[in-house]
Amino acid sequence: MSETQMTIFVCGACKAGEDGASRPGERLIEALSTRCGGEGVKIAVQSVDCLAVCKRPATISFAAPGKWTYVIGDIDVDAHVDDVIVAAQAYAESDTGIVAWKQRPAFFRKGVIARVPPL
Repeated sequence: MSETQMTIFVCGACKAGEDGASRPGERLIEALSTRCGGEGVKIAVQSVDCLAVCKRPATISFAAPGKWTYVIGDIDVDAHVDDVIVAAQAYAESDTGIVAWKQRPAFFRKGVIARVPPL
């Protein structure tokens, strides 16, 4: 992986059910922070209060200076952590932030909510 800095922003407010007891974003932050802090993985993970996509928890965003930003929802914390890391690495290695369709895991292909141009 290149040394390009990128951040995975994770919505910490998302609720899984009506009971509000389970917050998949909090679980995802914990899982990604543990894995992205490992050897060879140079990805920052940051919690945000809300990404305003409440109907599609858990929601993340890939962002880096000078690159397109993706907002991706419907992430299954129990099934997609490895895929999120693979997708984040492809994003980090891209010059523009645009990840080729063939490089996107299924959650990424199906879950894109927005792609925002760089400033």
